[in-house]
Amino acid sequence: MKKTIFALLGTALLAGIYSFIPHTAKKEVATYSVSAEKSRIDWVAAKKTAYHTGFFPLKSGEVQLDGNKLKGGKFVIDLANLKVTDAGGGDRLTGHLKTPDFFDVAKFGEATYEITGVNYTSDNTADINGTLTLKGASFPVKLTANIRGVDEKNFFAQAFFSLDRTTIGINFNGPAKDVQLAVHLFASK
Repeated sequence: MKKTIFALLGTALLAGIYSFIPHTAKKEVATYSVSAEKSRIDWVAAKKTAYHTGFFPLKSGEVQLDGNKLKGGKFVIDLANLKVTDAGGGDRLTGHLKTPDFFDVAKFGEATYEITGVNYTSDNTADINGTLTLKGASFPVKLTANIRGVDEKNFFAQAFFSLDRTTIGINFNGPAKDVQLAVHLFASK
């Protein structure tokens, strides 16, 4: 009988102590699907006397958020449907960009960007490390993202950066090597 009373008292004591320990519910990382209709990558490429503008649509993707913080993700870039938007480029430049001189879309119609690390530098700014896979090769690409809006259903971020096209295997003998890029990424649950 004494053993039973001590066992019950011990259980009650442990339950009492345990009730005073703060419990933090671990939030589950949420996955948001990239909106192909709203997301895209704009580009500006210069030459000696002018510049060209255009964009790459996104096909698909997802981002992972822990609370309101970006933790990871991956998206697919639709190279085959790239668009030239300036009046001077048109169909001729679009066709050239699709050749092996640039993206070789007959062999590589898609590229991917996968986030490998995220470091927030402020509440709404994050340095993102990732891997760009383009034309069968993978390259590290770092960018700084501005988190424009995030809640329990939607995510919107932008990143503006410059990229030397020769570092990602595009070696066409043109005058300018740097390309200005703007990623506009919308995702929702």
